[in-house]
Amino acid sequence: MVVIGAGLAGVRLARRLGELGTPVTLVGDEEHRPYNRVLLAEVLAGHYSPEVIALPAPAELTRGRVTAVDRAARAVRLADGSVIGYGTLVLATGSNPVLPPLRGLFTPDRVLPEGVHAFRTMDDCLGLSRAVRPGVRAVVIGGGLLGVSAARALALRGAQVVLAQQSERLMERQLDPDASRLVRRHLTGLGVEVHTDLRVRDVRCADGAVRSVEMADGYALDADLVVLACGVRPRTGLARAAGLEVGRGVVVDGELRTSDPYVRAVGDCAEHAGTVYGLAAPALEQADVLAALLAGDPNARYTGTRSLTRLTLVGRGGPLDLAAFGETEARPGDDVVRLADATRGTYRKVVVRGDRLVGGVLVGELGTVGALARAWEGAEPLPDGGPLLHLLTNDGGS
Repeated sequence: MVVIGAGLAGVRLARRLGELGTPVTLVGDEEHRPYNRVLLAEVLAGHYSPEVIALPAPAELTRGRVTAVDRAARAVRLADGSVIGYGTLVLATGSNPVLPPLRGLFTPDRVLPEGVHAFRTMDDCLGLSRAVRPGVRAVVIGGGLLGVSAARALALRGAQVVLAQQSERLMERQLDPDASRLVRRHLTGLGVEVHTDLRVRDVRCADGAVRSVEMADGYALDADLVVLACGVRPRTGLARAAGLEVGRGVVVDGELRTSDPYVRAVGDCAEHAGTVYGLAAPALEQADVLAALLAGDPNARYTGTRSLTRLTLVGRGGPLDLAAFGETEARPGDDVVRLADATRGTYRKVVVRGDRLVGGVLVGELGTVGALARAWEGAEPLPDGGPLLHLLTNDGGS
């Protein structure tokens, strides 16, 4: 059993199989001990050291970069020339950061200029940590979950932060407009200057280092640091070169099997039923299902993940907790219940379609999130009788 990728999914799978007595060779291409990528922003903020977010390492970890999968020989080839044979191969190769097509983003030899950082790996995080200092001018490009986390972390380190988001609001994939405004208010309270509906056009450099970022309207922002938080893309290069079926990710079925019966895929690189999740919870669930399958459980199947997004933003005025799941924007005919307290900065909303809870978003107080998540994940009919308001006021024992 060979697993390529020592991220959350790969390590979880190796550990589960190890507990079941199945030897696994885990191959990882980072120098660092395997770590929880979800917590990198906490390392950047100075709340955790890299050691704190390290994952329990499996027994056999091979450090190296896989350059090719030879399906005919059932072997993988590494950059150092070594070859590892496999009976079953699992691709847990994760994803790469999306680097936007900006003028001046790369030097002539196709590397990022000094001061320009992606924010995906421990090396990215440590590079940013070394560069940030009080008063440094930082521009974060991208206002999704990662961009918001990076902007907040840099602000807590004393940087002068500008967050540039191309769409009309922050975290638009997870939050509705009201919840997004609360996140924006929290960042503004930390001193972050937030711009939405703003498209970045150029990265301007001098002597190989970034100096400014220019917007589509010609306005320029001085910058000592630029953080690229524009999303991720599944790492499918090995699978594609090996002739496996690839859509947006490596295509898998309910048994996490690719188009080759001896090759499986899990985590950010996998595409199941047309969906690439790119989140921790689905990656861990896929790893657990695959471990059960490979251990001989005939009933184990992956049917998809109904994933809830949670984020805690810690600032000078206290933490801001948020959770979002399902469809946070209503369709015609849906019932919507909202509770908002502008003074306390709290907001709760659920969307009900017929007799089903189809989504919700909570900011500030998450006492009801457990009960709501259970109702949504179970996709069960809501109890008859009583106002829908009880969904937001009864914590269900959570």
